[in-house]
Formats: sequence, C-alpha cells, structure tokens
Amino acid sequence: MKDTYKSFYLWLFVLALAINFAGISIKFFTDDPGLYASIAKNMIYKKDFLQLFTYNRDWLDKPHFPFWAIALSFKVFGISVWAYRLPALLFFVIGLVYTYLFTKKYYGWETAAIAVLILMTAQNTILANTDVRAEPYLMGLLIGSVYHIACLEDRFTFKDLLLAALLTAFAVMTKGIFVITAIYGSLLGHLLFQKKLKHLFQFKWLWLLVLTFIFTLPEFYALYIQFDLHPEKTVFGMHNVSGIKWFLWDSQFGRFVNNGPINRKEAGSIFFYFHTLLWAFAPWCLLFYYAVFRNIKALYQHKKAAEYYALSGGLLLLALFSLSRFQLPFYTNAVFPLFAIVTAPVCFDQLSKFGAKFRLIGQWIFVILLPIVVVAVNIVLKPANGQLFVAGIIPFGLIVAFISIKIKEANTKVFFLNCTAALFVGFYVNTVFYNEIVPYKGQIAAAEYINQQQFDSFHLYSLKAENNNFQFYCKRPVDIVPLEQFDSCKPKDISVFYANQQSMDYLTQTHANFKVIRSFINYPKENLLPDFINKTKRLKTLDHVYLITK
Repeated sequence: MKDTYKSFYLWLFVLALAINFAGISIKFFTDDPGLYASIAKNMIYKKDFLQLFTYNRDWLDKPHFPFWAIALSFKVFGISVWAYRLPALLFFVIGLVYTYLFTKKYYGWETAAIAVLILMTAQNTILANTDVRAEPYLMGLLIGSVYHIACLEDRFTFKDLLLAALLTAFAVMTKGIFVITAIYGSLLGHLLFQKKLKHLFQFKWLWLLVLTFIFTLPEFYALYIQFDLHPEKTVFGMHNVSGIKWFLWDSQFGRFVNNGPINRKEAGSIFFYFHTLLWAFAPWCLLFYYAVFRNIKALYQHKKAAEYYALSGGLLLLALFSLSRFQLPFYTNAVFPLFAIVTAPVCFDQLSKFGAKFRLIGQWIFVILLPIVVVAVNIVLKPANGQLFVAGIIPFGLIVAFISIKIKEANTKVFFLNCTAALFVGFYVNTVFYNEIVPYKGQIAAAEYINQQQFDSFHLYSLKAENNNFQFYCKRPVDIVPLEQFDSCKPKDISVFYANQQSMDYLTQTHANFKVIRSFINYPKENLLPDFINKTKRLKTLDHVYLITK
C-alpha cells in the first residue's frame, strides 16, 4: 500500500474499533446475555467461582471460561452491562491481533491489514460485540491457537507450545471439545495438502495434547464438584447426572446427533449457513464464496498455496455446523478470522477477467445496498433520536467523498467504500437502532421499578426461567417458582412475582389468586419482526409483562 493508503487503513481501523465498542453500554435485548450475566453475578453473590447457578438452581449448559472472565470483570469494575461485555471485547481485540499476525506471516502486511478490516466490518461481528455470547471469546482463542500451532509446525519453541495449549484449553472451556475440530483440523488439512502428514507423528503434538488436557482440568474439577460429587441433584429432570460426561459428550456430540438432554425437534438444513453468511459475513460473503472456489480449484490443479490452515479449519467447522441440528447464525462467528484470512488475498490479487469483474460487482452490490437498507429502516423506524442518523451521515459522507477523490485504483477504492458502508450500518445499529428498540423490553423496566427502596424487603421470584434480563437487572437475587406451582406457593415473606403475558394468561385462565402491582409494555420476541421495526405498526406486536403479588 502507498503511504496514503496506510494512513487511511489506520483511520478505518480506529473507526471500526470505535464502532465495535460503541454498543458496550447498551441494555440487553435478547435473553442469553441476561442469562450469562446473571450466572456470573451469582458467582459474585455466592462467592463461589466453581459452580454455576441461575435462579439459585444448578445450571448445566455451557462450560465455565466465559463466566470466569465475566465474574472477574464484575469483581474489578462492579456489576454492569459494560463490565459484562468488556472481557468479550478484549478477546475480540486479541482475535484481531492474531488475525494480523497469522496473515502477515503467510501473505504480508497488506493482506494482513485487509483481513483485519474484513473481520472488523463483517455484520455479525459488529452485532455479536453488542449481543455478546461466547463467540467473541472464541474469535480470539481459536485464531490464537491456530497461529501458535502454525508457528510450532515451522519451528518448535516452548512459548508457542504453551500458548497453543493454553488458548486451545480456554477455547474448549468456552464452547466444548468441538472447537478442536477447527484448531486441529487446520493443522491436519495444512499437513495433508502440503504432503507432510508424517509431521503428525512428532512428539511436540503429543505434548500439545497433554498440556491442553492439563490446562482444561479446572473445567473437569468444577463439573465434578457441582454434579458428579452430588448424584442426588436433579438436572434435566434426572438424578445421577454426570457433569463430566455432559462436557465430553452431551454438550457437543449429544447435540450434534440430537440425542442429548438438550435437543431440537426440527431438522436443520445443510444449506442454512450458506444463505446465513450472505448477511452475517456481509459485505464480504460473495468474495468469500469466490475465494473458497478459487482455493479448491487451485488444489485440484495441484497449485501450491502459502498455507492451508485457514481454509481447512474454517470449512471443516462450517461443515460440522451445517450437518448439526443446532444451527444459529452466530455460531460461525468463531471462524470469521479464518474466513477473513481466506477472503483477504482475493481483494487485491491478480484475478482472471471473470474474477476481477466478480470482485468489483460483489463489492459494489453492498456499497450501494447497505446504505439504502439503513435509510429505509430509519424511515419506517422513525427514531426519537433521529438526529444521530443525520449526524452520522455527515462524517461518513466525507469519508466516501475522500475515497472517491483521492483513491484512483478501482480495487482499492471499492474495498475502502465497502468497509465504509459496513461501518455505517454498524454505527446506525449501535447508536440509533438499539436505543430505539431496547426500551420495549419490559423485563428491564420491571426490574428497575422493583429496585426502588420501598420494595427492598420483598422476596423476588420469576415464573419462567426465560426471564433472565429481569434476573440480571434486579439488584438482589431472584428465585423461581414454576408457573404451574404458583397457586400452591405460599412464601413466608412478602413476595413479588415477575410474569410475562403468556404466564399471566395462564394464571387468569386457571383463576389463580394474585394482585397486579404494575404492568409494563413489552416486545415479547427476540427476532425483529418488520411490523415491530415499523413505528406505525409496532403497537400490534407488543404485549405486557407484570409484577404481581399474592
């Protein structure tokens, strides 16, 4: 890149980083962040960092590492939404560093800069850094593991061995042993296509496995303490539930073959991620598909590539996700660094006549489409803080003008314009869109109401386990009473129960005895219906949630 382009890359990087961090204080909209934050908050309340609880009941669904990171953040900074998101965002930054280091190692500085920008501007990356689950952690841990394994393959060092094992163990303690598929699969694919499979029989890989197991022992110990040591506990409606067996089988393979304690009735589609990536990895999805085609064609023609780690690890895990019934859009975020590394070279490489045209068209589609979508959404959303939308148009318009005037090369120009269009969407979502829709989550309003001093002596209950934003935003512990047991429940203290509209309808139909303290307007879904986004039709998508007492 010329010096002007290097400077502009740096400015785009800073802008992208700011936009990815812009949602750090936005209140929760979906249930999972409320659940994870509540579990970490219970660690602080109970002063117990080994056992996971929600509504003061044992919880067995995810490994411990993210909860340890969140609880540490809560311990240092206090319990808040930004302290919940902070460790995830730090691991996202670690993912950027390792994406840069890995890509620079095999493709040089320019391609590394491109890969980092691709990763930062992918739409589901920006969304996942606000709607935080486990994926930002996995971004940093997975690409970090692959990088140190690649270094270890080139030349043995204790530093790379220890870091590869440690990061792999952290990844396993974040999402389960399935992540090894991408990490070790990247090594296997690289050695296979490089015709170096005999390298697998070197002692360093045995040491890597042993150290990874040792670093994973805290997870086994925590599960043993909470579950295996207490067969009398009821988990998933059963006794004698082994936390270690769940970790090794049910949490991953049990879900994959759909015979574990948590399963889904509907069948997944093997094409789910093919069409999901069209928006999740936008505006780079079309270039990614072309890059995969180009790499597979090169393999068929026996053309040697710089590396095969990214292609092997990314496609292998994507294939396993596609074959599984558990298919959610954010699952692929973990391998976005590998996707970005696969995609980056085609942004500026010399391509065939068809490839060059496809590269330009594939990017111009999003350069034009993304701003149009934002404008259309803003028109129907009619946000109260619409001045932020206008304020955002000015600097982004200036950036577009600068690119159009100063940058002459077509490939460079469309790449920077594509980044700018993607960041404009991220800016709008994190500064305008979320702030307009979050107030329609009645759980938060109900929690803020019950946090008033006059209710300090009241015992708090939820009638459903899915009311996790209410659980998190309450400033004291919340217990649970199953809905069907509400009428027979006779609490000793003055109690308040949180009920959503479905629970209230059930109580009314069964003629339960209760008194409404207050109701709050609420949007009951997590997926955004067009009628909810449309301000003129929003009312018909809303219901109410309630605080009630007996």
